[in-house]
Amino acid sequence: MPPDRDIEVSIDLFLGTAPIAKRPYRMAPAELEELKEQLKDLQQKGFIRPSSSPWGAPVLFVTKKEGSLRMCVDYQSLNAYPLPRIDDLFDQLKGARYFSKIDLRSGYHQLKIRESDTYKTAFVTRYEQYEFTIMSFELTNAPAYFMNLMNKVFIDGLDKYVVVFIDDILIYSKDKEEHEHNLRTVLERLRDHKLYVKFSKCEFWLENIAFLGHIVTAEGVAVDPDKVQAIMEWQQPINVSEIRSFIGLAGYYDRFIEGFAKIARPMSTLLQKDKKFESTEACERSFQELKKRLTTAPVLVLSDIHRDFVIYCDTSRQGLGCVLMQDNKVIANASWQLWTHEQNYPTHDLELAAVVHALKTWRHYLIGNKCELYSDHRSLKYIFTQPDLNLRQRRWLELIKDYDLDIHYHPGKANVVADALSRKAYSKKLVPTNEQLRQEITELNMHIVHEPEGMILTIQPTLVEQVKKDQASDEETQKIVNHIKKDGTTAFIISKDGLVRYKDRLVMPKEGKVREIIMEEAHKSAYSIHPGANKMYQDLSQKFWWRGMKTDVANHVAQCDVCQQVKADHQKPAGLLQTLPIPTWKWDEVGMDFVTGLPKTKRGNDAIWVIVDRLTKTAHFIPVKTTHGGAKLAQLYIENSLHEALGTNLDFSSTYHPQTDGQTERVNQVMEDMLRACVLTYGKYWESSLPYAEFSYNNGY
Repeated sequence: MPPDRDIEVSIDLFLGTAPIAKRPYRMAPAELEELKEQLKDLQQKGFIRPSSSPWGAPVLFVTKKEGSLRMCVDYQSLNAYPLPRIDDLFDQLKGARYFSKIDLRSGYHQLKIRESDTYKTAFVTRYEQYEFTIMSFELTNAPAYFMNLMNKVFIDGLDKYVVVFIDDILIYSKDKEEHEHNLRTVLERLRDHKLYVKFSKCEFWLENIAFLGHIVTAEGVAVDPDKVQAIMEWQQPINVSEIRSFIGLAGYYDRFIEGFAKIARPMSTLLQKDKKFESTEACERSFQELKKRLTTAPVLVLSDIHRDFVIYCDTSRQGLGCVLMQDNKVIANASWQLWTHEQNYPTHDLELAAVVHALKTWRHYLIGNKCELYSDHRSLKYIFTQPDLNLRQRRWLELIKDYDLDIHYHPGKANVVADALSRKAYSKKLVPTNEQLRQEITELNMHIVHEPEGMILTIQPTLVEQVKKDQASDEETQKIVNHIKKDGTTAFIISKDGLVRYKDRLVMPKEGKVREIIMEEAHKSAYSIHPGANKMYQDLSQKFWWRGMKTDVANHVAQCDVCQQVKADHQKPAGLLQTLPIPTWKWDEVGMDFVTGLPKTKRGNDAIWVIVDRLTKTAHFIPVKTTHGGAKLAQLYIENSLHEALGTNLDFSSTYHPQTDGQTERVNQVMEDMLRACVLTYGKYWESSLPYAEFSYNNGY
């Protein structure tokens, strides 16, 4: 029997709880023989005694790792609480190089149960009814009581040189001399409190050690290969119970898997209460991808609370993802599946939700420390200065203000650091020897951020390949595919390259970010220069299709900072407008005007000569000078030489009345908007952007 201690186990029940007794489970003859032996051994030790309690729980056996049987009592009806989380146990190991692990022998049996509560632990067997006099490991409050005992035993060493989780003890030190002292201290404490260890399960003086399903080294924490092997041998789940078990086991290592929630989404959606179980190809891909990620899980470094932290956030309609880093090394990954109402959030709110989720998840790291946060949503860095915020955004902003946080814009195409740096691989310089490949890489206009350590440069797939990949994992697209297979008369088709199309238009999936990519390209490239919502929708709808496309395009244009700065409302003025006759042939009638007062370029030009064909609306933009002599020469050239040679007639509009030639004036407005957008986006002189503006206008209007 264990000695009397300050801690005595009590079993408190809810008021009015009636005694629960169940019949014994049926056992095999070999199990019955083992039951006799173990009951005899426990009775001789004084751990159990005959009982006449109205309570009674059944007994079953569980096979140990070495093949022997462990007797377990099924206290499900008595238990009510789960085991505690262990996420934060490894943070204190920073800097340790030597480790030892001690496992206590029958740890829970080293505490007595209060005499008045022993009858509640009664269990029934085929031979007799018994009750425990010492704490049984099946009781739900057993871990809490035992942790309380261990914390009191090692109160001076916690967070210094010893980690305790129930009956597992880990001793860690920075050098051999320190480890010898710490190990001796722990063993003396165990001896003084008459706590006995199982020597066969103890390990001493190791530089890497398995602890709680992880491998701990001086470099960081990794997944235990023995535990991963159990996951790799897992067969494809065929019901809800098996899916719940697999996700629970794989979820234990979710901090090692970037975007775990997004990957597991096809399977986790089947756990919803009213969801009909139907295993799909997406579930199979999700299952295999999780197994693959676990086998290639990176080593996570241990955090240093005295250094700054860096967070990378990413979002999609499937979930939120965050990576916590320090000194260009990954500390942890976190992800979050979106609820149904969260999937309706606008993009800005989703990106902000990812920031809030990261801050809440890693609050214990970040509060009081400097943190740099990178997002691929440009407008987030202006969140602290935006005047108009909704209630949800205001609530989140109050939370963000509790942290010493700087938000930076990080382009999505360059956001590959988490995957590249986490594997600690080093690569040679990227030197393309093929001239065509060199030219293609140059035209990509990639922005590569130099880091002090080597990294892997991940080349992203082409748009078509990315669309194909996202279509395969997009629920809405897969529903269309199933409908095509059932009914071939639909307007949707599957082309020879395996892509889903609506007539001849490519279906853009909700999964991933391909929609954002094409809208960004169609709106901000040098060949489009910030068109309006209607024009942009007309261009995109010729090649692409998705539900709600027009609304998404309108929202994208409305959230463009450059458009808000350079575009004004152009309303039709009232009165004095007379309709001009429609020309019969192109270039029969042209409109001309000058845009003056522009900054002088390197060539000395400070005005634009705008020439517009009134029938086709084709325009030419010519940079010119407006000095007195130059203006006089231009006037003579227009009035005499040019028109005499061409045989054209001039009709002058009213002085200071631009409404007479409204078409040319409207072209001036569009051109000015384009040039402002170019200057803000590319930072060039207006003259160098003029050919792009002419090309974009003539191909878009």
